[in-house]
Amino acid sequence: MSDPERAPREPDPASGEPAEAPSVPGSAREPGAPEPAAPDAPEAPSAPGAPGGPARPRGRDALLAGLWPPRVTRSQLIVAALLFVLGLGLAIQVRAASADDSALRGARPEDLVRILSDLEDRTGRLEDEKNALEEQRTDLETSSDQAEEARRQTAERERQLGILAGTVAAEGPGIELRVTDPRGAVRADMLLDAVQELRAAGAEAIQINEVRIVAGTFFTDENGQVRIDGRAVSAPFVIDAIGRPQDLEPALNIPGGVVQSLEKEQAGVVIERPETVIVDALRSAERPDYAQSSS
Repeated sequence: MSDPERAPREPDPASGEPAEAPSVPGSAREPGAPEPAAPDAPEAPSAPGAPGGPARPRGRDALLAGLWPPRVTRSQLIVAALLFVLGLGLAIQVRAASADDSALRGARPEDLVRILSDLEDRTGRLEDEKNALEEQRTDLETSSDQAEEARRQTAERERQLGILAGTVAAEGPGIELRVTDPRGAVRADMLLDAVQELRAAGAEAIQINEVRIVAGTFFTDENGQVRIDGRAVSAPFVIDAIGRPQDLEPALNIPGGVVQSLEKEQAGVVIERPETVIVDALRSAERPDYAQSSS
C-alpha cells in the first residue's frame, strides 16, 4: 500500500534506483527523528512587585529616588533666590544691631548712668522748647497789641536764626574742646563727629578755630590737611560750643565716642567749662538767587 504523504520517486538514471523525494516543510517526521524546537516567544513583562519582577523602591530608597537627581524648575529658582536675599538682609540687620549694642554691653555702670542721664536731658530740652513755643503762641493770641507782639517775636526769631546761620555773634555758657595732634592723625571725619555730637547734645553755636560751623558746613581732607568749608585749619583744633555744659561734655565722653576715638590716635584732648564762651566768627549772609518770600 503506497504512502499518500510520500511523493513518487523517479528512477535514477545512473543507478536505476528510484530517487529520494525532497522533504516538504510541515510533512510528517520519520520515526526516530528529533522533534523540532519551537520558536522563542516574547516574554511578558512582569508586574512590579510580582514574584520574579523588579522590586518597587520603598522607605528611604523611595525618598532618595524622589530627591535625586534634583528636578529644578524656573519658579523654584526664583523662590530660592528671594529666600537667599531675605536671609542675607536679616543677617546684615542682626549683625548691625549687634555692632551698635557692643559698645553699650562693654560699658561700665557709671557710663550707662551717664548715657541715661544724657537722654533724659535731651528729653527735657525738647520739652522746654515745646513749652516755649506754646507760650509764644499764647502771648500772640492774648496780647492786646497783637501786631507789636508779632514784631517782637519776629525780631527774636530773626536773632535766633542769625545765630544758627552764623551771621550774628553769640556768647553764653558752654564748653571749649582743645585737641592737640602731634602725630597729624586727626582727620576731617573726627572733627565732623565732634560737631554732630555737640549738635545732638543741644549746642546752639559752634566755632572751630576761626571757622563758624553752620548747617551747610563741609569737612574735607586735602594734602594731609583738614579743610572746613574750603579753609585750611591746623592743630591745635579749638572747638567752642555754646549750650548747657552738663549736656555737652558727657556727649563727648560717651564710651566709643569722640574723646576715645581721638585718644586712640594719640591726640591730646582737654575739655574746659569757661564762664562765658564767645563764638564770634561770622559768615556773610548769602542772598538767594531764586527763592523769594511768599508773605
